Amino acid sequence: MRKLILEIEPNENWAKLLSPIFENFHRFELLEMMRIDYEEGVKIGLMECHTKRNIPIHEAKIPDNVEILSVLKSENRKHTCVVKIQVPKEFTQMLTEFKLNLIWTTPSSVAEDKRIYSCIGDQENLMKFVEKIKKYGKVVNMHFQKAVYQPHDILSVLTDKQREVLIAAKKNGYYDLPKKISSEDLSNKVGISKATLLEHLRKAEERLLANILAGY
Repeated sequence: MRKLILEIEPNENWAKLLSPIFENFHRFELLEMMRIDYEEGVKIGLMECHTKRNIPIHEAKIPDNVEILSVLKSENRKHTCVVKIQVPKEFTQMLTEFKLNLIWTTPSSVAEDKRIYSCIGDQENLMKFVEKIKKYGKVVNMHFQKAVYQPHDILSVLTDKQREVLIAAKKNGYYDLPKKISSEDLSNKVGISKATLLEHLRKAEERLLANILAGY
């Protein structure tokens, strides 16, 4: 199994398809793909939505085929949401073309002038994806790396709060060397006490390690 990270500049037609949503949003970053129904043209994912202005996300205009099912957290222009996308009928064929034996993962993001896709699979299916995506834009960067896939979402072993805190810690550089944010500043960002934050992180780390090292 290998992991592919692909950066695409969309062609005119593909850019036009998504242009209405960028009236109010700067970009969308995938945190977790929750469901893809290729036949119905439905995608549901946990996403970080970045608005262009510092406005409540429910006031941001979005196309009819995009629905924000739940807002988990909002901080200035960044909103963590569960998003449902109904692909327009005229583009469902495009979606079904990518019904390959691949696991969609991170980093993946969509911006007005750039798309980043990450997926895990064997060499044959990864190269099929690369060839198919070329019809919709220009490949500007492509990177392969070794990947080990576990047949379940490893974060599913965490509680919702543990997952939220752990993702926030990763995104804000808490685990970088040297750290980009202190535990005190991170606790302020997520709106909980420092002691509670450290407790959530400790329990999350213990659960992840126990899951990864099960049987050892």
